[in-house]
Amino acid sequence: MTGVETIARIRFEHFQNGKGIKRIARELGIARDTVRKVLRSGATEFTYKREVQPQRKLGAWVEALTGILE
Repeated sequence: MTGVETIARIRFEHFQNGKGIKRIARELGIARDTVRKVLRSGATEFTYKREVQPQRKLGAWVEALTGILE
């Protein structure tokens, strides 16, 4: 997830220092598509909400494990 500080730095480097998308992505260690997304949008923070929560890996074994540990 891209934080507010990262978004500010991307915009500063691009608009003030004139750096290209590829160079910014390389320096910050993020994808070029993420840099493009930040520059094209006016948002200050990107968040998302999961539609469906992932199933826990131990879901089927929780009862058996608690029985063993007791």
